[in-house]
Amino acid sequence: MRTALRAGLVALAVVGSAIVVLVLTIANGDAGSGSAAGSRSGAGAGAAPRADAGAGAGAGSVRVMTLGYSVEHRPIEVIVRGDPHAPHPTLVVGAIHGNETAGIAVTRRLVAGPAPPGSALWIIPDLNPDGVAAGTRQNAHGVDLNRNSPYRWRALYARGDPQYGGPRPLSEPESRLVHALILRLAPGTAIWFHQPLGVTDRSGGNVRVERRFAALSGLPLRELTRYPGSVTSWENHRFPSGTAFVVELPAGRSSAPAVARFAAAVLRLAGEAAPPQ
Repeated sequence: MRTALRAGLVALAVVGSAIVVLVLTIANGDAGSGSAAGSRSGAGAGAAPRADAGAGAGAGSVRVMTLGYSVEHRPIEVIVRGDPHAPHPTLVVGAIHGNETAGIAVTRRLVAGPAPPGSALWIIPDLNPDGVAAGTRQNAHGVDLNRNSPYRWRALYARGDPQYGGPRPLSEPESRLVHALILRLAPGTAIWFHQPLGVTDRSGGNVRVERRFAALSGLPLRELTRYPGSVTSWENHRFPSGTAFVVELPAGRSSAPAVARFAAAVLRLAGEAAPPQ
């Protein structure tokens, strides 16, 4: 399935609407409920891709796809920079908590430039657009998306608590969308931006990768609390050969030099994971 999804993105520039059938099949296969014309209840799956922004599979190519929709039917997009066939792709998520948005600026910087040769960046600027619009940690159902993954999920918090993990694992459309993408993509590295601690979290993957990012970004390596239902814990459990980790950016809006430094750290890490050219 990993090959099928990447092949679909390549075909997007060539066959136009024919790829809609493939992407609809992929999205509906894992996300549970919903369709391309999903209601405002947030079916989340079955999204048609937007027009491709570039052709070819080189480092400068860019492809944009709508993965699906949030609870309030806002689109959730993934942008692919570089070669979608490249091994060990890097996934970057700018925001999962709606009140922690500094990472979105980093993803925009990444989208604006080429990927390192031989690499692929799969970039989700905003996984929680309803939370960003409302300025809340949770999504529109009041669920903390970083407590809604299946690994060691537990009903620890009640509805109304900022860390409420939902009624069951993957109860939320946003969670199902990124879960399905990760299963098909199997990222070599996944970087999840948060705020406001200003550290690189030792999240349970390859500590050498986390330490390398810490050195490149200037955000020191620390080990934070691991919570039930967190996305990175699930990723590291499901794909032990890869590394998913949290990057806690400082509070507030990052300066332009800081955004450039954080983006450069992502690119350097992705380039070092790419096969020799």
